[in-house]
Amino acid sequence: MDASTSRRLLRLLGIGLNGRLVVVGVQQVRDAAQRGKLRLAVVAPDASRHSLDKVVPMLRAKNIRMIEGPSATELGATFGRESTAAVGVVDLQLARGIRALVESAPPGGHAADSIRVR
Repeated sequence: MDASTSRRLLRLLGIGLNGRLVVVGVQQVRDAAQRGKLRLAVVAPDASRHSLDKVVPMLRAKNIRMIEGPSATELGATFGRESTAAVGVVDLQLARGIRALVESAPPGGHAADSIRVR
């Protein structure tokens, strides 16, 4: 994914926060997944192993789609934090839009090489 697509993804997530369509942070993502509200998760691949171990197994167990990337620092900056390991999308339409954006992105680029859909 190129840098432009990465910026668009972060912008969509930021808009989602304003509309209360996303939850931010490992615990919030876990809670939304447990309640059956989570539609998609964006996980920072450079987050601490401890944080990833808390959220990734839950997402896999609940069969919730994950997007790896952008970095924890980039995710955090979008939400006014120093870093964020995970962001969850609770709105179906926003999740579809994000998936379409990421899946249609040209491969390569330098800022978001690790972004992929699982």
